[in-house]
Amino acid sequence: MSAAPFRPVDPASPIRVLIAEDEPNLGMILEQFMAARGFAVTIVRDGRAALETLRAESFDVALLDVVMPEIDGLEVLRQIRDEPMPPEVIVITGNGTIETAIAALKLGAYDFLSKPYRMAEIEVLVKRAWEKRMLARDNLHLQSRLRRTTSAPQFLTHYAPLRAVLSLIDRVAPSASTVLITGDAGTGKDLVARLLHARSEHPDGPFVDLNCAALAEALLESELFGVERGAFPGADQRKVGLVELAAGGTLYLDNVGELDLRLQAKLLRALESGSFYRVGGTQKVQVNVRVVASSTRDLSRMVQAGTFREDFLHRINTIRVALPTLRERVVDVPLLATHFLEHFGEQFGQRALQLGADATAVLERYRWPGNVRELRNVMERAALLASDGVVSAHDLPLGVDVGGAARPTPVSAMEPVREAVTPFAATGVMVGVTLEELERRHIAGVLDQTNWHQGRAADMLGISPKTLYRKIREYGFTRPAGGARI
Repeated sequence: MSAAPFRPVDPASPIRVLIAEDEPNLGMILEQFMAARGFAVTIVRDGRAALETLRAESFDVALLDVVMPEIDGLEVLRQIRDEPMPPEVIVITGNGTIETAIAALKLGAYDFLSKPYRMAEIEVLVKRAWEKRMLARDNLHLQSRLRRTTSAPQFLTHYAPLRAVLSLIDRVAPSASTVLITGDAGTGKDLVARLLHARSEHPDGPFVDLNCAALAEALLESELFGVERGAFPGADQRKVGLVELAAGGTLYLDNVGELDLRLQAKLLRALESGSFYRVGGTQKVQVNVRVVASSTRDLSRMVQAGTFREDFLHRINTIRVALPTLRERVVDVPLLATHFLEHFGEQFGQRALQLGADATAVLERYRWPGNVRELRNVMERAALLASDGVVSAHDLPLGVDVGGAARPTPVSAMEPVREAVTPFAATGVMVGVTLEELERRHIAGVLDQTNWHQGRAADMLGISPKTLYRKIREYGFTRPAGGARI
């Protein structure tokens, strides 16, 4: 009983097949069989005609006999493989050998078939080859759409020292050098990492990011380096790690200061040698990956305290990018606020949103403990609450009086805030106060702002609740009476 004729998904576009067969009788039988099953068939009798036809027309699948006049099938395959979207090729030969099959597959053939063959076998192979070609075409289409719809990352600023930082980013992005980005939570470290990738030599390569503070220490090694099957109970199959997935692109290690010393040592070896072992593995995995790291912590102080490896710091600190807080770049507050308003206005269907003068004054007076991330959240709320298309000071829940005086915000239940001016030099170095003290004040301010709701505070700070809990203990903060719980 013969198989039912095969029809592709779109009957108006049948699968186009080229048959290159120099034996007239066999070619005629194959042509009739394929045509009867719904394929659009073209047949040629020699290799040169096959090559010219493939270059002149578009085919989904090509059946190439190895031994043909003028040019053999393998040479035809070799010459068409560099064409844009070449057809899938099935190589056919009457005296098949292992060497010929290997040569065909190395040249990119979909499959290899020896004579005599069954017609049904040819039909199945052609269908599968067509499906593979459709998947490849759809993948290219989706990638093209993604490139068109995904806007390039932007770092908006009028602040001169930060413009110098962006100039540095432009210079170092095309290199393979590791980059360490430092700054408070919410200052734009993730955005800088994406800028470095977008302007690198391999912007179409993978960008793989890992928040080192978001995973338990026991899981970090397997996430980074992968796991071999049977490495431990429950490891039923091989798992590829993030370092391997980032090959040919960028691996972004956010909160790199949260890595334990053992993982730092393993990452250091991987960066220096370009290879590593999966967990439970004995075979080296070779990778070529660019590493970008970021931290809100003072890694030099951690080295002195023995909680961060000095050699690892030297390795990731080839280029250092230091980002200022938003309160230091007050000139950028109206610029960023307007940008976020336009974004959320379009998202919420309110395209004509404007920032009132009183709102601008309030935004500029606020201290922004959560930096740009906090400003973005505030403008999202304001876009939802704005009336008549204008955001006023009353739409901004920032604890700043419309008249001009900012209400004092306690650092904790035990200690009032003490204002300190900490200018940001063009080199990106904070002066006048230690980074540890800045971190302490920043965390205390966010805890107070969220009424000690540690879940919201951790999100605003850009750290995990586990890390926030550790910081609360380190700095000896005490929950005020009536403070919210997680």
